[in-house]
Amino acid sequence: MDLKSMLIDIEGLKVKGSLEKEIANIRNNSKDVKLNDMFVAIKGFDSDGHEHILEAIDKGAKVILAQEDNIDKETIKSIPEDVTLILCNNTRYALAICACNYYKNPSKKMKLVGVTGTKGKTTTTYMIRDILLKQGIKVGLIGTVASYVNDTKIADNENTTPESIELQQILSKMQEEGCQVVVMEVSSQSLKLDRVAGCDFDIGIFTNFAEDHISAKEHPDMQDYFNSKVKLFKMCKKAYINADDVYASTIPKLVPECDISTFGIDNYCNILAKDITVTNQFVDFKMKIGDKNERIKVSIPGRFSVYNSLAAISVALQFGCSTENIKEALLNMRVPGRSELVDNKLGLTIMIDYAHTPESLEKILSSVKIYTKGRVISVFGCGGDRDKIKRPMMGEVSGRVADYTIITSDNPRTEDPASIVKDIENGIKNTNGKYECIVDRVEAIKKAISMANKKDIIVLAGKGHEQYQEINNKRYPFDEKLIVNNIIEEMTVKK
Repeated sequence: MDLKSMLIDIEGLKVKGSLEKEIANIRNNSKDVKLNDMFVAIKGFDSDGHEHILEAIDKGAKVILAQEDNIDKETIKSIPEDVTLILCNNTRYALAICACNYYKNPSKKMKLVGVTGTKGKTTTTYMIRDILLKQGIKVGLIGTVASYVNDTKIADNENTTPESIELQQILSKMQEEGCQVVVMEVSSQSLKLDRVAGCDFDIGIFTNFAEDHISAKEHPDMQDYFNSKVKLFKMCKKAYINADDVYASTIPKLVPECDISTFGIDNYCNILAKDITVTNQFVDFKMKIGDKNERIKVSIPGRFSVYNSLAAISVALQFGCSTENIKEALLNMRVPGRSELVDNKLGLTIMIDYAHTPESLEKILSSVKIYTKGRVISVFGCGGDRDKIKRPMMGEVSGRVADYTIITSDNPRTEDPASIVKDIENGIKNTNGKYECIVDRVEAIKKAISMANKKDIIVLAGKGHEQYQEINNKRYPFDEKLIVNNIIEEMTVKK
């Protein structure tokens, strides 16, 4: 693509060198640069691309896009005359716009639905996808678990919302595959770091808001976290928000230019659920669709499933989905690692859930406690190098709600796992809850299974769909469904 076309819609550029160039590809990692590429220098948390500009040139980059306040004078002087240097105010934003242009703005050729919020993003996107598929609409899904065209996986995602170059590449592939609609999880980080800049969102959803992602590498405080999420609704034509969430309910005043409707259970809203029934296998409720009150049954138990369903149904109705297709899709749906029950030889009730915040842990434990005849056995840990404030809070939640808690490891990353467990234990000590600490997560799961009977429920919280455990910057295989069944197989063989 010619360089001038790549730079469309980026303002305030300063250029040294020729713009009459053909670009082979865009790169933001100097190691990936090849002949005739454009290298975009990004200052990250752990490294600064501006320090690798000359390396990128040695590898064949003919255009350098740098952030004016991050590039030093010596580097500028060292750039050869045949290499074009472009300076801008924000290379993250510029990278995203260049990626949109390079891939010919695929989001403008499909309907794009963005889902943000602390919890419920993954489940809501799967619900929307399944309903649209049932209606016969070809749909793409981008999110925490992976990226899909219909139900075929096309990419594994390292981030909930991929980096801008990768995101536009995925959207382009979906457009080539004939997708009419793309449903995407939009994380606060992707909004704050401009990964989705240039995307043409048709509909936005705000599920809820709670304490999460507060750390040196994420958000400094809750206000920054919330403000980042609100950016989505400044990019949308229409939106649906949770009227029962205090933070979310402020969005209509903050973004008056967006056409916003509300859904909920307890407060006045446009789309209301009532007469809710929760069991250990499903939740059902009544809502008005058109002129009729319809009974909706969802195969994911818990009150939170009602909110996710309302959001998904709101979007589905915008695309003309029938009541019958909505009902059938929600009745049969499954979401990896979200209230996912694990079939096993012992007939135990073992649930895997991604709950990794105090509020999400409380919601899942409280939900299962309502319908469990025996004990709620909670097994969870907290991630390393992340928000430390929530660790004792989660300990307190589990000690207060669960009948028995096993505190263990999650993704310790570069922290000492035992130290993280200790932080959690400081919170559970403030309750009367029974607990023990087993740092090894496999051993913790084994203990939970050995002490459970068929009336109990084991909740393995925190990892959800993840199939790895991250320790000292390395990811080791860790599939909890496989681990559960291997443990049970060993137990049954010994008997």
